[in-house]
Amino acid sequence: QVQLVESGGGSVQAGGSLRLSCAAFGHTYNPSSMGWFRQVSGKEREGVATINGDSRTTYADSVKGRFTISRDNAKNTLWLQMNSLKPEDTAMYYCAAKTGLATSLVSYEYKYWGQGTQVTVSS
Repeated sequence: QVQLVESGGGSVQAGGSLRLSCAAFGHTYNPSSMGWFRQVSGKEREGVATINGDSRTTYADSVKGRFTISRDNAKNTLWLQMNSLKPEDTAMYYCAAKTGLATSLVSYEYKYWGQGTQVTVSS
């Protein structure tokens, strides 16, 4: 089992920055792929960014150039640095993990999920 705990969400004005953290506990953290997803109430969960055990990354087009995903395997921690935030980035953000090295923005491929952290961007 893998437990994921997110932190770092909050409220920020447009143009601001936030850094989300995800602490992983348990087995199979390495070399699993991990990712950040977000969901707005009433909409489907969407992939934001993913990173595998070789630090290969994939980003959604909507966040390229603004968000950076990173991980520290020794600390079992995943981060999402979010810059130049926009109101449309407002959502609940979830950390997720799966086995295998393939990066994917498809939510159903991920087995383990955190409880989520809210990000609100005001205009």
